[in-house]
Amino acid sequence: MKVKSYSKVLSALAISSLLLAACSNDTEKSSTKEKKGKDVEQVDTSKFPTKTTNQGEPIEGGHLTYGLVSDTPFEGILNKVFYQGEPDHQIITFLDDEDLLDTDENYVFTNEGAASYEISDDHKTVTLTIKDNVNWHDGKPVTGADLEYAYLVMGSKDYKGVRYDEQMALIEGMEEYHEGKADKISGIKADGKKIVFTFKKANPSVTTGLWTYPLHKEYLKDVPIADLESSDKIRKNPIGFGPFKVKKIVQGEAVEFEANKDYYRGEPKLDSVTLKVVNPSVVVKSLENGDLDVAEVLAEQYEQAKELDNVELLGKVELAYTYIGFNFGHYDKEKEENVMDENPKFGDKRLRQAMAYAINNEEVGEKMFKGLRFPANSVITPNFKYNNKDLKPYEYNPEKAKELLDEAGFVDTNNDGIREDADGKEFKINFASMSGSDVSEPLARYYIQQWEQVGLDVELQDGRLHEFNSFYDLLKKDNDKVDIYQAAWGVASDPDPSGIWSRSAEFNYTRWVSEKNDELLAKGISEEAFDDQYRIDTYNEWQELIHEEVPVIPTLFRYQLAGVNERVTGYDYLAGRQYQWHNVGVTK
Repeated sequence: MKVKSYSKVLSALAISSLLLAACSNDTEKSSTKEKKGKDVEQVDTSKFPTKTTNQGEPIEGGHLTYGLVSDTPFEGILNKVFYQGEPDHQIITFLDDEDLLDTDENYVFTNEGAASYEISDDHKTVTLTIKDNVNWHDGKPVTGADLEYAYLVMGSKDYKGVRYDEQMALIEGMEEYHEGKADKISGIKADGKKIVFTFKKANPSVTTGLWTYPLHKEYLKDVPIADLESSDKIRKNPIGFGPFKVKKIVQGEAVEFEANKDYYRGEPKLDSVTLKVVNPSVVVKSLENGDLDVAEVLAEQYEQAKELDNVELLGKVELAYTYIGFNFGHYDKEKEENVMDENPKFGDKRLRQAMAYAINNEEVGEKMFKGLRFPANSVITPNFKYNNKDLKPYEYNPEKAKELLDEAGFVDTNNDGIREDADGKEFKINFASMSGSDVSEPLARYYIQQWEQVGLDVELQDGRLHEFNSFYDLLKKDNDKVDIYQAAWGVASDPDPSGIWSRSAEFNYTRWVSEKNDELLAKGISEEAFDDQYRIDTYNEWQELIHEEVPVIPTLFRYQLAGVNERVTGYDYLAGRQYQWHNVGVTK
């Protein structure tokens, strides 16, 4: 994300990070059929396997190179409590560290991970028991006190991250601690390998979104909370309990890992891993040359990648969506909430709806991405049963867009082809968009062109695309020169959207708030929402609200592709198997 417990939102684009549907056979295929999109042949996504087919025996002393595909350096905030960017998230999640609880293919917690859990009959108490053989990379045991310490950090007023949210505030005593009225959290009790959480009210997200990522208390406790994010212990010498531990970091460029031979799931089949940043433009060539063993392949690179004899392409529907967001206001750090401006530039929803009708996302998915991206109907991804299947995406209808603009008073008063605002004044729209691939600029220009065709004057912010870090810097700082922006969210196991959409969520970059939004988000995590149909109905209503009010235009869902060298064995791309690296090996 983000965003809250990001277990809720994986990353700020969090652009990464499970399948729409899966078959029970070994290739776990999705059900999308081959079709023709205008004159561009569409990819038959049903043919993508989700596991490597190499069944060979891993060699001893194996080394694997993982490509982190990015046109920007990673920041190096290598801890889930503090990170915000997708590049850092890949380093943390895929190789170095993990949460205490695993999830199944439906994103519900299981007892198969580093800890088991029990929920009381009234759903207000959750007990985690950490397995005896789960230890930090320095050999010290992972304890309940380490998870308690993570909550003490995130709940502190000195915490500079974005993970504290409404759900954490449901823990007994958390609000008092957060406000400085108590020096501990009364609803969290740690004792050895056990930790007990007591909530003020029942919340169905405890089975999918409870924060279970601990912090090594003994290692970090001497660093002031305000300084943790920037400390060497987080950025240069992180300690986790995953299958690989950090050996060396070349800041922003690469990380070398060595096997954690005492990993609780078993000794890794690889001795070492190198993760390095790779520009998107050279990914396919690097896979072909064997310089990379595993890397994400962008949709626009599919035609090149499918021809590689030494690489297997795996695919799944990604837990992510792209969207166009509108700027409504700012984040008030003192009040810890989003605040809408009194008269936001895009305050009239007819303007926002018109901009949604003006763009042809079906054509984008078919022509630019050959069906590897497809129109999004919601900001809840289709991986979840909570996605409102009855809700249709805004379909391309430029005449409807023009009609709505006319109704809202945005008309061309001087016959130059460009509409003025409702007061007859010049109406320019600054559009911020990210770089990242060969398609990034053509896609941004395509949207601009389509808006111009209905009479809107849209320009790229600063006349160019922004790389990842500078783009999100604009959003985090509520740069008032940004009117609209194109971005993406990678989401995680909990369907609760509060981490991006609540009044208090810092990841709510649109700064859009409403009382109805507050009400429905609260209902979605209420005790009544343990009734799954109640929760489905609630989130259906919430999605209808977003569709009608259009604080963002959901644009595309997407297939995520991984190129994997034929020598790699044991690599599994499915959800619920994120902690797989100890099983991955190489056969030559």
